[in-house]
Amino acid sequence: MSIGEIGAVLRRRWYVMVPITLLSLLAGMHLYRSVPVAYQSESSVALLDSMAVAELAPTFGNPISNAGGSLVVTADVLIRTLSGTDAAQDLRGLGVTDPYTVGFAANASGPLLTLTVTGTDRAKVLSETSKLTVFAGEQLKALQAAAEVEPAYFVQTAPVVLPQTPKPQLKARYQQVLGVVILGTTTGFTLSFVTESLANARRRRRANRVAKTTTQRRPRRGLPGRTIDATSILSGYLALAFFIPSNLTLPGLGGVGTPANVFALLGLFWYLATWITGRIRPAAGTRLPRVVMCLLSVAVLASYLANATRGSSHKEILGADRGLIGLLVWVSLVVLVSAGIQDRDRLDVLLRRVVVMGAVVAAIGYYDFFTATNIADKISIPGLQSSVAQITTLDRGSFTRPRSTTAQPLEFGGMLAILLPFAIQQAFDPARQHLTKLRRWLPVVLMGGALPLTVSRTSIIGALIVILVMVLRWKPERRWTAIGLLIGSVACFKVIIPGLIGTITALFASFLSNSDSSTQARTVKYSAIVPYLDEHPLFGRGLGTFTPDLYFFTDNQYMLTLAEMGFMGLAALLLLFITGIHQGGAIRRLARSESDRELGQAFFASALVTLVISATFDALSFPMFAGMFFLTLGAGGSYLGFIRRSTPKPKPRSVESTCPPVTPQPVPVP
Repeated sequence: MSIGEIGAVLRRRWYVMVPITLLSLLAGMHLYRSVPVAYQSESSVALLDSMAVAELAPTFGNPISNAGGSLVVTADVLIRTLSGTDAAQDLRGLGVTDPYTVGFAANASGPLLTLTVTGTDRAKVLSETSKLTVFAGEQLKALQAAAEVEPAYFVQTAPVVLPQTPKPQLKARYQQVLGVVILGTTTGFTLSFVTESLANARRRRRANRVAKTTTQRRPRRGLPGRTIDATSILSGYLALAFFIPSNLTLPGLGGVGTPANVFALLGLFWYLATWITGRIRPAAGTRLPRVVMCLLSVAVLASYLANATRGSSHKEILGADRGLIGLLVWVSLVVLVSAGIQDRDRLDVLLRRVVVMGAVVAAIGYYDFFTATNIADKISIPGLQSSVAQITTLDRGSFTRPRSTTAQPLEFGGMLAILLPFAIQQAFDPARQHLTKLRRWLPVVLMGGALPLTVSRTSIIGALIVILVMVLRWKPERRWTAIGLLIGSVACFKVIIPGLIGTITALFASFLSNSDSSTQARTVKYSAIVPYLDEHPLFGRGLGTFTPDLYFFTDNQYMLTLAEMGFMGLAALLLLFITGIHQGGAIRRLARSESDRELGQAFFASALVTLVISATFDALSFPMFAGMFFLTLGAGGSYLGFIRRSTPKPKPRSVESTCPPVTPQPVPVP
């Protein structure tokens, strides 16, 4: 369905679209006038150790301040205490009835806490913030007194930012109004096409179910009359995802508000309009990825309801809303690829574009590495803002870790690792043998060579999985050639970039010896997840609510999923990864050509990489990595459907009788 056809439907069904849109505008205006303005006040408190602890006596001191050797642990204990129900009851007795939050101050590496109160009465909010600040110090003293700490060793609280004048929170008000308007417009859009579909069905019934014949019109020129398919929409998504830095988002939407994600949501509306009017039907055999996405959606919605029923903070509510938007983006990608692409040639075009654009992103990473800078920092687009505070150039050893247009070097390496198998498959594809070797192998060289430049264990693990899964399935002559090239590549890196291989080797050596500080920090966080999991073990706290500014970085997608969606969400996540692996194996098993078997192996390797490296960073929190994973998941289901439909069905065997043939006997004449 073209843009012109969509506009024609909306014009014909104006009596549906216009009233609902006007009602949503009126509802938004009423909401703007009736909802009171919320005011927010903040104060900051620092924890100071006692002077007596400087004596360093092992038999006395403050056990709370020495827990873990840092007052950051003490601050975490205080945050948990103030966030508990007992503290909330005590504060209500003091007159603090408005919602409040206590957490680590943003971008602070020490024991610095931020206390926030939100309410509709400006004077009351300021008074409550002052009471909360004083109460925090009293609670810390009570904790230490309960531990029988001598007063000389008490950790003290020192207000470093006094309660600020409450500021109006108009942003939340505008978000509510905008949400009502968007909901009404979306409802009118959907009902317009539902009405169009019902009208078409009624006309077909009046014609006694005779197929309606239409005269083929000459296609008009220009964008409104140009036919749009799912591959075209997804190509636009890829261009926005790859070439606009993924940390640049629309204001108020956080990490999910990238232009690429917004474009994917518009693509979902296009698919719904086309599907409702009967212009497109999902291809047979492509249902599996959409079924798995339904299970993930159930887990996300269950966690959203759990977040709504536990008295969460305002920031957590906004995070849960952003989680729902992220889910819609993921569903859009899977639906557009698996159900929207009806022609295998167009699916091949999409995968080639993914590889080419990914190679360009990898090339930008080379620029970042050798110039010791980040080109994404120089890109500024009006109307977009960075969703990641203070992105700086990251170093490891003496090397700059590139991130290209991604938000972080881990996302850069992980994204290249899941796309590398498809670059290798396309380089060997017989259908592309007419191209020069440079055009076929340049994406492989760019992606594979960029992985070590990130100086990351995640990238190296991903590259090793791709090598093991892909190379071991090749014929001996190709396998030994590939092994020789890999050894030569390592030698080239040692010569061209001295010290890089040694730095990577040292990373894994420290990991195996458990002497790496980053690894130790991650393993400590695993136990820190347990209290949050015990509170909501089945459904979690809500997708998108466990943010670093409120809690801490998990650096592990499985741990983050446990905290946000509980065991139900973890099961759905594992099912996603296993589905991708299954689809690759099924394509390889059912394929009749060597090219299709290698394509199945590429899907298998890509999904296995995602399964493994998700334990090394919070993978789905990064929009570019998550987008490429769900796009390849839908592509695997679509390819599996094409393979199944092209496989000839076995003919039923005829049942042969094992009895000897009966010879008719002559009838004797009496």
